[in-house]
Amino acid sequence: MTASSFQSSAAVFALLTLHVGALSTFIAAVYEHAVILPNKTQTPVSQEDALALMNKNIDILEEAIKQAAAQGAQIIVTPEDALYGWEFGWKTVFPFLEDVPAPEVDWIPCRDPHRFGHTPVQTRLSCLAKNNVIYVVANIGDKKKCDSQDSTCPSTGYFQYNTNVVYNAEGKLVARYHKYHLYNEFQFNATKKPEMVTFDTTFGKFGIFTCFDILFHEPAVRLVEESHVDTILFPTAWMNSLPFLTAIEFHSAWAMGMRVNLLAANLHHPSKRMTGSGIYGPKGPLMYHYDMETASGKLLFSKVDSQPRRSPDYPTAVDWDAYARSIKPFPTQKHAFGGNVRSDQFNFTELYESAGNLTVCQKELCCHLSYKMLGKEESEVYVLGAFMGLHGKREKEYWQVCTLLKCKSTNLTSCGEVVETASTRFGMFSLSGTFQTEHVYPEVLLSKIQLSPGKFEVLKDGRLVDKNGPSGPILTVTLFGRWYERDRLQNSGRTSTSAISYLLIATSFVVTALQTFAMT
Repeated sequence: MTASSFQSSAAVFALLTLHVGALSTFIAAVYEHAVILPNKTQTPVSQEDALALMNKNIDILEEAIKQAAAQGAQIIVTPEDALYGWEFGWKTVFPFLEDVPAPEVDWIPCRDPHRFGHTPVQTRLSCLAKNNVIYVVANIGDKKKCDSQDSTCPSTGYFQYNTNVVYNAEGKLVARYHKYHLYNEFQFNATKKPEMVTFDTTFGKFGIFTCFDILFHEPAVRLVEESHVDTILFPTAWMNSLPFLTAIEFHSAWAMGMRVNLLAANLHHPSKRMTGSGIYGPKGPLMYHYDMETASGKLLFSKVDSQPRRSPDYPTAVDWDAYARSIKPFPTQKHAFGGNVRSDQFNFTELYESAGNLTVCQKELCCHLSYKMLGKEESEVYVLGAFMGLHGKREKEYWQVCTLLKCKSTNLTSCGEVVETASTRFGMFSLSGTFQTEHVYPEVLLSKIQLSPGKFEVLKDGRLVDKNGPSGPILTVTLFGRWYERDRLQNSGRTSTSAISYLLIATSFVVTALQTFAMT
């Protein structure tokens, strides 16, 4: 047998083995970690002191990893910034970084710890995976030497990246991902373009990205739609933002909207509004945790479909505006009014009656609501709202939002302010909108920041409706649309090349016009 034919036979055998050994379900674990933070300093600490702090955090993660493996978990996801926190400058983070090679190098750090220099963190994580026979997903800092002749090379001579690593049950590095959309992370560089990172296992195909990445088309949406992954691994350091962007609310909605599994591990730091981790499937939350009261971490487990697309009850694709465009707008009972939600100017109409049909529009977006309250609380006011445009003060992401939400008080000027409790229950609701985007994420958030598993569903014509009887007290029912094609910037915090070119061309035209005007 020739070498080439032997390699071909081996490849076929490997594929057959993978197919035969494929598991229909797996046990997933995520750990919400109460990170031990470094002392604030403007001066970099020694590499030994940095490692000592990281080892304190890894000691805690080790107990979670051992417990997860003992419970039969095949993979565990830990949070972003879990080894050292987030409050760093460019130079002060450097002692915490290691050189993380590409997975193609075929490396098990636990067996060969010095192959890529000083890598004690990677070695320890690899050994935790190997010794406990479990995939370990962690977030660390990567440093890469760069050419000083390169104008983009920092003065330190290194690029620095917020990095996810994945070690398989043998301790082998099988995935490395550099975060693309940085959120006030001045200690890190963004890659020149988003990385599409996937890897295969006997229990499904996995993709990975980090925190703020989930709000953008690349890499998040593209990874699902083009790479056809079954499960997304999602380390995050997420600060909750009502009414639409609490961690459990949006992450569960994203999994439903994208019809994919999402394993989300958040930091636990209530003073920074950081909590909310979960294991989410295409049909809703499988397990989640939200805790603003205690200071301790939390380990979550759930059985997950390895290949949800093959499931007989896999959700069908949704035509998000089908129903809303097929009906005439409902008449509003009173005059619509404007309101501010996180610097976004919504159009609102109040739910005056205990039951009814309402429509409110903004630009091309019209939101329709049919509802019935189970006894309208006189002290509580609800509104139907519509927003279409670039979001917030940064004006980078283009949103289309239809929402039923509770106002903070009976004063209509409070509509859109943060509110965490409610007592009004709905016997039924049906929310739809004339969306121009196919990327819509369905959210239902109950009083005290809780989800409503099994209590709502999305119909294939785009209606978000109640299910299985009355809900708990509702804070918001929302169809959160992202029109990615209308985003202003391609990379958060950085103006895209095309945007810069457009600006230069526009400026040139203006200068030419002014010169022409001056000569006349």
